[in-house]
Amino acid sequence: MPADMNDYFKKKKPASNNSNTSNSGGENDRGGIFSMPPIGGSPKILQGIIVVVVLIFLFFILKPFTIINSGEVGIKVRTGKFDATPLNPGLHFYIPVFERILPVNTRIRLIVYSNLERDTVGDDYAKSSLSNETFEGGLKKNPSIQVLDKRGLTVNIDIAVQYQLRAESAALTIEKWGSSWEEKIINSQVREVVRDVVGQYTAEQLPEMRNEIAAAITTKISQKITSLEGSPVLLSSVELRNIDLPQKIKDQIERVQIAKQEVTIAEQQKEQAKQEALKKAEIAKGEAERNRIEAQGQADKIRIEAEEQAKANILISQSLSDKLLQLEQIKTQAKFNEALKENRDAQIFLTPGGAVPNIWVDTKDKKRSTVGNN
Repeated sequence: MPADMNDYFKKKKPASNNSNTSNSGGENDRGGIFSMPPIGGSPKILQGIIVVVVLIFLFFILKPFTIINSGEVGIKVRTGKFDATPLNPGLHFYIPVFERILPVNTRIRLIVYSNLERDTVGDDYAKSSLSNETFEGGLKKNPSIQVLDKRGLTVNIDIAVQYQLRAESAALTIEKWGSSWEEKIINSQVREVVRDVVGQYTAEQLPEMRNEIAAAITTKISQKITSLEGSPVLLSSVELRNIDLPQKIKDQIERVQIAKQEVTIAEQQKEQAKQEALKKAEIAKGEAERNRIEAQGQADKIRIEAEEQAKANILISQSLSDKLLQLEQIKTQAKFNEALKENRDAQIFLTPGGAVPNIWVDTKDKKRSTVGNN
């Protein structure tokens, strides 16, 4: 640097210092306008505000948190590895780029196998990022399960399965079976069991053996699912809803049912006729018994009366004497005499012997009738 310039700055510096102490204006003010302040003189408050703004911006951009809803568990994935401990419902933080949290639905689900409807129904909650299925946590409808019966005829089986993912082992289940765990655990097992059970019967036997078939399907599906390692799924219920038979089998079964009904009606009529005959026989038997009892009663009555009359006659005969008979004859004769006073045309016949030897015949009316005829 030239000597004259050095001398200039040397002279300028003391002057500047003196001016700072003596004169608040002047060249220092003008030099302050054109000179840059040192770095260490920036306000710390401004730096803190800038840092906070940057952190808030990064917080909302990276979003290092997630909310797990009720009926769900969270699976934390750290550098591609699943954490075996599930996260309960609530707010959870994680480190972006290195970690992420996957919500998994653990509500009860329902799969219906039926040809009536095939649409899907979901819930109002956000769908899991593990699956693109629209039935997450809700209802899924699949086509009926086609099964060959014992003779090779095609039968459609409608069935409904209720289940849910076990929350404790959700991470291991997703890690082992993947996002399509329902297709691998539930759908495949259900179809296999239904085909195995129904294939043991003929189509005609299926309606009659419905309860036994439903019980066998439920038992085998439960055994297959619970036997899986870790029991990843809790099975709630298995319901056999419908057995759709071929039309010719339906017609044959209908004809058989009609024949059975006719036989049943004939047997009922036969039984009814038998009951009527037994009823009539009982009535006739009762009538005969009643007549027998009445006849026996009448005979006993006559017998008793005859016995009593015989006893009376014996007593009377034993009590009769000649004097008593003469007395009775006198009484009778007195009655005749009284009657002759009233009817002089009466005829009296004398009978030899006996208690009443006289017979009186009233001829008064006979005479009157003869006069009337003349």
